[in-house]
Amino acid sequence: MATYRLEEETLIDAPLDRVFDFFSRAENLEKLTPSSLQFKILTKLPIEMNVGTLIDYRLKIRGVPVKWRTEITAWEPQSRFIDSQLKGPYKKWVHEHRFKAEGNKTRMWDTVEYALPFGPLGTIAHWLFVKKEVSQIFGFRADALRQVEQDYRRDASQS
Repeated sequence: MATYRLEEETLIDAPLDRVFDFFSRAENLEKLTPSSLQFKILTKLPIEMNVGTLIDYRLKIRGVPVKWRTEITAWEPQSRFIDSQLKGPYKKWVHEHRFKAEGNKTRMWDTVEYALPFGPLGTIAHWLFVKKEVSQIFGFRADALRQVEQDYRRDASQS
């Protein structure tokens, strides 16, 4: 099984506690996902995040409806957490989020290890379009985080 890895690093102009709080609320996943995926959380909100928390989603990939279930497999507040796919479009999907304070800013790393089903056909699909699409989704996330920064600066100036 071919396994792929995507790593993204983002410096967010907001303090660690604010950034981690944002990521610890599952409902914010919709803000970080392109609208073209029609992402919807099915699990009742709010969701308390801990090791073992299960979250169900519905989305569309290339117009095809997909149900996705993840489990929080590591939970270290203010430092990192990992969500792993239990059911969904990938043969494997393990997404680690790491956070580090840098003064009043936060450096965040996303690392995803994933594998596709369908053996050689999955490998071809990866090189034809999946790699690009996964990369675009994480590029969208980086852009969406700029809104978190703007909200933080607005709230800080009103205090």
